[in-house]
Amino acid sequence: MPMGNVWAWPTSAVPGEQTLQAMITLAERLTDTAGKYAGRGHPLDITQDLAADHDSAATSVVQQLGVAEAMPRLAQLVAASPLEAAIHDAYGRALGANSYDVLGPEFVHRGLGDYLGEDFRGEYLDRYTLRSPKPRMPLYHLVGALDPLTDADLPQRLNDGLPETLPEWIRADGLRRLKIKLNGDDLAWDVQRVVAVDRVAAETQQALNVNEWLYSLDFNERCASVDYVLEFLKQLGEQAPAALARVQYIEQPTHRDLKAHPHNRMHAAARIKPVVIDESLLDLESLLLCREMGYSGVALKACKGQTEALLMGAAAQKYGMFLCVQDLTCPGASFLHSATLSARIPTIAAIEGNARQYCPEGNHGWAARFPGMFDVTEGTLETSLLDGPGLGF
Repeated sequence: MPMGNVWAWPTSAVPGEQTLQAMITLAERLTDTAGKYAGRGHPLDITQDLAADHDSAATSVVQQLGVAEAMPRLAQLVAASPLEAAIHDAYGRALGANSYDVLGPEFVHRGLGDYLGEDFRGEYLDRYTLRSPKPRMPLYHLVGALDPLTDADLPQRLNDGLPETLPEWIRADGLRRLKIKLNGDDLAWDVQRVVAVDRVAAETQQALNVNEWLYSLDFNERCASVDYVLEFLKQLGEQAPAALARVQYIEQPTHRDLKAHPHNRMHAAARIKPVVIDESLLDLESLLLCREMGYSGVALKACKGQTEALLMGAAAQKYGMFLCVQDLTCPGASFLHSATLSARIPTIAAIEGNARQYCPEGNHGWAARFPGMFDVTEGTLETSLLDGPGLGF
């Protein structure tokens, strides 16, 4: 799993090299602690027990390395996620079963009520997960703010063997899902960027006789308020109504610290399109707070831990929230891990996988073992392959 320190620990007070080293050191320390664990039980129990040490271990690491600020909870979750994945994977392998098939009462001693409260009394995760992975799922392709849309945007070709413009990517992979990165502080640019992406995509899709495709929008937490989002949606609807109709959801448009920005309520925007939290989602408390503040969906990430993803996925389904899974530009095994969440949680409709665009060498070797998960066909991946023991790959 990439440590993703720039995403999980954004700061101007500490150099990136230090935050990265602190997260790696914490991951190593948590693994050492797990090696001394004397308890027994289901991975849900074990990982919850181990999580009780995260904060104190992170504090110790920060002091040891002389880091100038405390490690955020999100960075702690990312650092612990490889260990959590290993524990869930090992439990399934020990039983010769897929990890998603050992979540019922015959395996788990405590029901979801013990993890998520009275609303879940008597329920188990087998109710909120699938016994077989979905056979195929569409892939979301990232259109970065600096990514070229057409040949006119390319001062010089890289000629690295990968597509370089949006039409080339669409034709190469048969894409039907595009995640569009936006600035969040330049309304005119944001609107025009989506209009331009839609125009280029529409021209390419029509040439391929494709009539249906969707967008997600990511403002990178930079919108000052919901008013920005509402004005963006208004202007987009006026200038390109077809583009607005293709928006499937909006990702975390305002600051991740919900408690520090209680005015950032999303009720009005969520009545137009699902608005999901990503960086804000750390536990059940944050999920309930986001609902209170008008968010209508959540984004799960394997890099926050397998246990957290499973529990938050169950809670989101229980409360009728929109669900998606996003990755951390995860290559190889970490991408397959992320994909298992998409393939095994019923209401998730697509996969995100950016590594094939930005660090494809990380998929080397894995693509030969699971070609259907790395060779995109008509915009989809063969998630039926993720049915082995443990996490499935």
